[in-house]
Amino acid sequence: MQAEDMESSMESPNLEFEYGDTDTLTAELSELYSYTEEPEFALNRDYFEEDFRTHSGGRRWTELTVDEQRAYVMRLLDALEVTDRDKRLKVARAILYLAQGVFDECDTEGDVLHWSRHNVFLLYDMGIFTALLELLSMEIDNNQACSSAVRKPAISLADSTELRVLLSIMYLMVETIRVQTEDDQPEWRAAREAFKTELGSPLYSGEPFALLLFTMVTKFCSMNAPHFPMKKVLLLLWKTLLFTMGGFQELQEMKVRSRERLNLPPLPEDSIKVVRAMRAASPPATAMELIEQQQQQKRGRRSRRPLVKQDSLDTYNERDPFKNDDARDEEDDPEDTDSGIEGEVDPLDRDVIIQPTPPPPPLKPPTERVNFPKGLPWAPKVREKDIEHFLETSRNKFIGFTLGNDTETLVGLPRPIHESVKTLKQHKYVSIAEVQIKREEELQQCPLTLGEEEVEETPAEILYVGMLPNLSQYVIALLKLLLAAAPTSKAKTDSINILADVLPEEMPITVLQSMKLGIDVNRHKEIIVKAISALLLLLLKHFKLNHIYQFEIVSQHLVFANCIPLILKFFNQNIMSYISAKNSICVLDFPHCVVHEMPELTAESLEAGDANQFCWRNLFSCINLLRILNKLTKWKHSRTMMLVVFKSAPILKRALKVKQAMMQLYVLKLLKIQTKYLGRQWRKSNMKTMSAIYQKVRHRLNDDWAYGNDIDARPWDFQAEECALRESIERFSSRRYDRNKNGDFTPVDNCLQSVLGQRVELPEDFHYSYEMWLEREVFSQPIQWEGLLQDPKP
Repeated sequence: MQAEDMESSMESPNLEFEYGDTDTLTAELSELYSYTEEPEFALNRDYFEEDFRTHSGGRRWTELTVDEQRAYVMRLLDALEVTDRDKRLKVARAILYLAQGVFDECDTEGDVLHWSRHNVFLLYDMGIFTALLELLSMEIDNNQACSSAVRKPAISLADSTELRVLLSIMYLMVETIRVQTEDDQPEWRAAREAFKTELGSPLYSGEPFALLLFTMVTKFCSMNAPHFPMKKVLLLLWKTLLFTMGGFQELQEMKVRSRERLNLPPLPEDSIKVVRAMRAASPPATAMELIEQQQQQKRGRRSRRPLVKQDSLDTYNERDPFKNDDARDEEDDPEDTDSGIEGEVDPLDRDVIIQPTPPPPPLKPPTERVNFPKGLPWAPKVREKDIEHFLETSRNKFIGFTLGNDTETLVGLPRPIHESVKTLKQHKYVSIAEVQIKREEELQQCPLTLGEEEVEETPAEILYVGMLPNLSQYVIALLKLLLAAAPTSKAKTDSINILADVLPEEMPITVLQSMKLGIDVNRHKEIIVKAISALLLLLLKHFKLNHIYQFEIVSQHLVFANCIPLILKFFNQNIMSYISAKNSICVLDFPHCVVHEMPELTAESLEAGDANQFCWRNLFSCINLLRILNKLTKWKHSRTMMLVVFKSAPILKRALKVKQAMMQLYVLKLLKIQTKYLGRQWRKSNMKTMSAIYQKVRHRLNDDWAYGNDIDARPWDFQAEECALRESIERFSSRRYDRNKNGDFTPVDNCLQSVLGQRVELPEDFHYSYEMWLEREVFSQPIQWEGLLQDPKP
């Protein structure tokens, strides 16, 4: 294992990966289908052509005018209303063929995507989505299918045919309309906005479309509907949330607008641009590499020590290593600047500098080789709490008493403290969350004075209100699926079967078929992990921007459902192997497989996989999970201690082997927050990692993360911290979402006549059992009337 690690770390190349909301449209469409579904493409085409031939007069779909196409779609829409289940399925397959781009009439993949886009907007315009939604609701409530699936010992693709066809059409519509292109027609742009509003609003039986999909997830995880095609449901759910709430770029713009509305200073930098500009660092050396380096150093010292001249060492000592020559900066090529984890000259490089050949060349001072960072990527930040803490400590030291939260009075403090406070205030950063917490405290203290809070009906707010009653069930269900799909999970008899929509009816009988199914199953799991990780991250980010306590309640549900150890368990594997996995067969990917002739598959071609340096979806999933872990643990000492208790440091350190700047940044952030708890010995033996944290992670000016002198890190307060947070969340939910809110302040009717005269809603069947109720609740209950006449006790 050590040899394997050493080999992978030495050979790991820089990964040319650009993080975004999604992969390319072609890749996202191809991941919708399992390889075992491939025969169904021809089935869709046959059903379409069988019906279309009788109405087209021998012409092809691409030759019809738009009005003729609309008329035919209207016919299909009417045919969806029939009661015969098999006929409905045939019509749905014909609609799916249209959404897939009538590939039999296309010569290239570009043509397929062009006609798919044209047809999808046409289908939406004709109201197909609403009709599909009604059919989907019928299938979800189909108790007969659910009960037969529960009784079956083995579930296969055939058990979810109708659901898969419906979900595939809906996914193609959501994903195609969501992606905006430059040559979109004006009516398409209008349709996109209308569809976005429609999906995000509570138009479907009083709740957003995403809630119906969440219900499918919980129903599947409770084992009541094991035939649901979970991969398609999760992909559709993720893309629906991405479309209605917005991706990472939209989030950044919304954040800027929110800060302007709250009169806060603008953000110091655009985090998306900063991360994209970062360069990957070299991974820290493994134990084997360090031993090898030490041996080479010893050999080098024995043979080359006489060649190191004293004057060259003096030159190095006299020179200020932190002095930054402008001339030297201009000469240095930025491509040669090593922003790697190694902040010092590599011993192997030093051996190269000192050549044993006579006469020895003049030695260049080592300072010229050490590349100090020309500028840190992030502007430092300071919280108001940090300034208050700094002044409290200074006043205690120099004056002997404190002034509470006063950050203006500096009387009696020495001049350097004045300068320090000035510097801290220059970098003071007030987050939207701090403003929201302060506002919430004011609303709690003065409910009558401040009155009702005006809550903006954003897509995130509508979704949160819908999710709130069953939020913990949704979170637990998603984590159950993530656990079942994780590569480190062992198959257990009681775990959920997530392979219902990938396993064929007849199991493979040849080696080639088994290999193909094995690749398909692994790919299926990877896509589920990708969808869940992106979905959870989107929810956390949008809820945090909408209101900090919405984010905190989702975070607490995740933490209480063991999300932190689950993510660490996911990373406790050979992460380089996971990121470079080749679980895909390019010739079977859509739309390639429907346009080109299918070559004969061999064991060699299956093993070869694609020529990509890494698997986009797996790297995307890893970064998302790291970001979720960061969001859960940031500024939470109790959760940071969970990272320490679960021994996350070596697991995270192994993840640094992946030479991708964004992934390394989030790993280093997680290492930084727990450094103070890991002890001096760990810090001493991981100085290169400490150096990388300094170079790449944002600085908090008075955060002594590297030394472990944090007064807030008191272990006995950890449980109290979570309890206090829970109380704040419950107060917020009670004030903002409780239907009986302000119960203490509602006027009370003290008039006996009006109270007895109020009409009380009784159940319909109450008059049948009225006499029994009267006997049980009134006549058989002893009433002490004398007690009413006695004076109440003082």
